[in-house]
Amino acid sequence: MAKDIRFFELNTGAKMPSVGLGTWQSDPGLVGEAVATAIKVGYRHIDCARLYGNEKEIGLVLKKLFEDGVVKREDLFITSKLWNTDHAPEDVPEALNQTLQDLQLDYVDLYLIHWPARMKKGSVGFKPENFIPTDLPNTWKAMEALYAAGKARAIGVSNFSSKKLADLLEIARVPPAVNQVECHPCWQQSKLREFCKAKGVHLSGLFTIRISWYYVAQG
Repeated sequence: MAKDIRFFELNTGAKMPSVGLGTWQSDPGLVGEAVATAIKVGYRHIDCARLYGNEKEIGLVLKKLFEDGVVKREDLFITSKLWNTDHAPEDVPEALNQTLQDLQLDYVDLYLIHWPARMKKGSVGFKPENFIPTDLPNTWKAMEALYAAGKARAIGVSNFSSKKLADLLEIARVPPAVNQVECHPCWQQSKLREFCKAKGVHLSGLFTIRISWYYVAQG
């Protein structure tokens, strides 16, 4: 299967597999098995996030797969994401360091700002009082430093609208390589897709299969 998967070339020159395994809402004890099985049958892109709370389990599985010679690190494309509570410039590198420690990796292939929203450090839940004003220019500057250090081979965003992405592009020294959003036949994001294409930002679709089947099932 691995040989059959196509790649998208990012604006960094990196090649991102067109099909990936998402790990959101994967239960403890099952997510590791899912990742191991996916890689063994040919998946090469694993999509993670600090918020999902399962990067430690994934890291254990990746370590074993490397040790057993099932796959090499350089053959995988690992994505993770910066959570809303870690947008302060001093928290950005600490958040990635924790992710790298949990995944037992030296670098991620893609690191995304999970949402264009900022929350108080240590806050839990989406209560209005947890949200504080964003400072995306300084958050992005910290992301660029991770890219320069090689800890993130590419950087990008998730859930950004055309307006949010345009504002970021105006101040970015390193343009985002990816904008990961919900995109599927039932919500094609045509305007956002065209904007991203014009700006050289790859639009990556999440929920592409699962949500499509949900809509089909609902009639």
